[in-house]
Amino acid sequence: MSLPSSFRSSSLSFSSLLAYGWDDAWAAAFAPYAAQGLLPGRVLRVDRGQCDVVTPEGVVRADTAFVVPHDPLRVICTGDWAAVDPDGAGDPRYVRAYLPRRTTFARSTSSKRSEGQVLAANVDHAIITVSLAVELDLGRIERFLALAWESGAQPLVVLSKADLVPDPVGLSYLVEDVETVAPGVQVLPVSSLTGDGLDVLRAVTAGGTSVLLGVSGAGKSTLANTLLGTDVMDVQAIRDMDGKGRHTTTTRNLLVLPGGGVLIDTPGLRGVGLWDAEAGVGQVFAEIEDLAAECRFHDCAHESEPGCAVTAAIADGTLPERRLDSYRKLIRENQRLVAKTDARVRAEIRKDWKRKGAEGRAAMDAKRGQLR
Repeated sequence: MSLPSSFRSSSLSFSSLLAYGWDDAWAAAFAPYAAQGLLPGRVLRVDRGQCDVVTPEGVVRADTAFVVPHDPLRVICTGDWAAVDPDGAGDPRYVRAYLPRRTTFARSTSSKRSEGQVLAANVDHAIITVSLAVELDLGRIERFLALAWESGAQPLVVLSKADLVPDPVGLSYLVEDVETVAPGVQVLPVSSLTGDGLDVLRAVTAGGTSVLLGVSGAGKSTLANTLLGTDVMDVQAIRDMDGKGRHTTTTRNLLVLPGGGVLIDTPGLRGVGLWDAEAGVGQVFAEIEDLAAECRFHDCAHESEPGCAVTAAIADGTLPERRLDSYRKLIRENQRLVAKTDARVRAEIRKDWKRKGAEGRAAMDAKRGQLR
């Protein structure tokens, strides 16, 4: 996109933002706010209605009162590009707006209201960090992958603490296990202690904005410190019995990497609830959706229908039954969440329940008839 020459020249003062991901496209989107005398800035951290924003004037503290909508998915978050009051506009300074997001990483909250929660914005790479200090939880990895694909970011699975698996053959088996649930995703064993895998990871993170995701004790803060080359993030020892740790990171922080790119470190996620992630689930279970397209019936439930390509694949061993069970679980969970705000989906779910109830009653009637 070509910018007017007058705006290009004025944007030269914004060169300090280049390290944070500022480019011509962001400059063009910001042009209307520049005309109002506002400053561009990237949100580094959000805390209780205020946020730290890096601007051409440096890092400023700004109030978010003007950008607090009723929709929790539209609140300002780490990674947003914002329009901020210039120096001298008053105390406190305010964020007046934020630019349309390129990607949004969101999950459902653990509250009974099942609201969405945005975790990070404008992310290019979602780095799902999984500790090899504990047994792999493939189902949890699938959940993270579904959220990552749905966000629009490119996922990467990092198997941290690879030095705890000194046997190369054993490590390769673990990588293969994760690759089976992560089609189209790079799986990278990494050790902050020995340096294995870090060159590849640095090459990935140098290209844009990356977010570190994972449960407490996965090694995110240690990995962040290694990439930053300094102990910025607090690190606490994990429990030997289960590999879990306390939340060493309590807020989401955006930090510039010395080799280029920026990194968002996040608190450990106890719950990984889906939020309107149908496309993401489909991407994670691409082999099941490909098989489903070959089923005789377009609405096949992959249970006992004749001509079902999915159950045939399970029978011949090409599709693990665990994968189908996990796929069904995530699809049902996502449908329940969507149904709370979508009347059409609720009607479809009720229709499906009635159909299955009728089929069950018919089967029982047939069984009773045989017993007479």
